[in-house]
Amino acid sequence: MTIRINGYAYTVGCEDGQEEHLTRMAAEIEQRITSIKAIGGQSGEARLLMLAALLLADELHDVRTNKAPAPAAEKPEAGERRARLRRVAARAEEIAADLLDS
Repeated sequence: MTIRINGYAYTVGCEDGQEEHLTRMAAEIEQRITSIKAIGGQSGEARLLMLAALLLADELHDVRTNKAPAPAAEKPEAGERRARLRRVAARAEEIAADLLDS
């Protein structure tokens, strides 16, 4: 099947009956990319996808450590999302710098 993320089409395979689930997962990634772009985070497709992946990983970490994100009705404000994205991006930059120094 084909999914669209940030205006690009990606052909991916999935098991029969999983198409709707895959479409919802792509929509989650698209939502993160839209948030990143809204705060001026456009600097290439790979970077947008990396930041979206980091945001999702951060949310997964919160869930696994019982710091569940706010319910959909109480989503964080734009300023809170910006701050979280900046923290995640700064940490990613630190990790990348450490890898380059190794």
